[in-house]
Amino acid sequence: MTIGVEELRVKVDSGEVDTVVLALTDMQGRLQGKRFHARFFVDEVLPHGTEACNYLLAVDVDMNTVRGYEMSSWERGYGDFAIRPDLATLRLVPWQPGTALVLGDIEWLDGAPVGPSPRQILRRQLDRLAAYGWTAMTGTELEFMVFRDSYEHAWETGYRRLTPANQYNVDYSVLGTSRVEPLLRGIRNGMAGAGMTVESAKGECNLGQHEIAFRYSDALTTADNHVVYKNGAKEIAAQAGMSLTFMAKYDQREGNSCHLHVSLRDGEDRPVFAGDRAHGFSEVFEHYIAGQLAALREFTLLYAPNINSYKRFAEGSFAPTAVAWGLDNRTCALRVIGHGPSLRVENRTPGGDVNPYLALAASIAAGLSGIENELALEPEQTGNAYGSGKPRVPGTLRDAAELFEKSSLARAAFGDDVVEHYTTMARVEVAAYDAAVTDWERFRGFERL
Repeated sequence: MTIGVEELRVKVDSGEVDTVVLALTDMQGRLQGKRFHARFFVDEVLPHGTEACNYLLAVDVDMNTVRGYEMSSWERGYGDFAIRPDLATLRLVPWQPGTALVLGDIEWLDGAPVGPSPRQILRRQLDRLAAYGWTAMTGTELEFMVFRDSYEHAWETGYRRLTPANQYNVDYSVLGTSRVEPLLRGIRNGMAGAGMTVESAKGECNLGQHEIAFRYSDALTTADNHVVYKNGAKEIAAQAGMSLTFMAKYDQREGNSCHLHVSLRDGEDRPVFAGDRAHGFSEVFEHYIAGQLAALREFTLLYAPNINSYKRFAEGSFAPTAVAWGLDNRTCALRVIGHGPSLRVENRTPGGDVNPYLALAASIAAGLSGIENELALEPEQTGNAYGSGKPRVPGTLRDAAELFEKSSLARAAFGDDVVEHYTTMARVEVAAYDAAVTDWERFRGFERL
């Protein structure tokens, strides 16, 4: 559950809490940080924060130091930045005994915010919304695949011949979800105990694939809960001797998605998107969707940040290929659902590997561009968008990075430093992939070529 500072002090004094995790979110959307003895955290870290090496925002997935980042390098000496606890995120984590967790904001040692920090990138877009008197209410729907193998066994076998928790499509199947209910129940109850409002769990299409849904919240809270949930679900699976993955495309079947739901409310908590225009839209909502469409290709890097992300975009896979919008149409990149207060746009582009802070920032920035430029909304896409001839979502990380780097809209919304930073991240991944020799190549070429 979420707790206040005074409650934390009481629990530390009583011995109920003996460990506090202070974590930041890195470029890949992972939690990085330190575990503190609770007494030291209360006495020293609460008032002063802590430091961490600034390479945490300048490494690849394997934590290798790489060249190309302005903010952190061998030439700059790989110094520290500060982590300041955001006490609004303080919570107990029931799956780790005696443990509390708090997320932090990253600052330079002079107190200036670190611009490329994912949490800071989202905060800047939320500040832009606040200038209009608006708040973004959002939800992220994460899918994952469960295996009956431990993470250690999966590693040792090269992630081959793993045993999925289900042997057939269990989409909406109550029997299918019961096969893995002890794990799903542990995750649901753990996240509820960590202060999240859990809605439901359901089976999905791929073998062993499932989804746990949470109630929507303001955008920053949603992103915070997303990264805590994703990290916690892996920890709970590991404790059960199992493993799960959020990677966008594990195999040639359906990938893991992360649909983003966004709506806006004004200062009196009234819906901004509902109105008296066609389909019950407001003029603002029309502009917002138009902005999403106009920016989607240029912002795809923030929705699909990895090489593997682009394997998801396949025809007939429920992952989008067409930059189009439709009313309750799952073949489009943007699906409009709900009515009145619940009217919202669902962006179906991101996969389970997405960094939620970056994706939500991209969605809000795109929508604001549409509003500020009063972009007209094209007619809805009816029928199958896969064969519509609409512009296509970028097909590779290389293409997405080039679009992002050259985007004047991205530079205006996020700043040159952010654009250069995340373009570098993409280039590092592309270079690593280009240098790799894959199983696919060996199977095709070892004997037969």
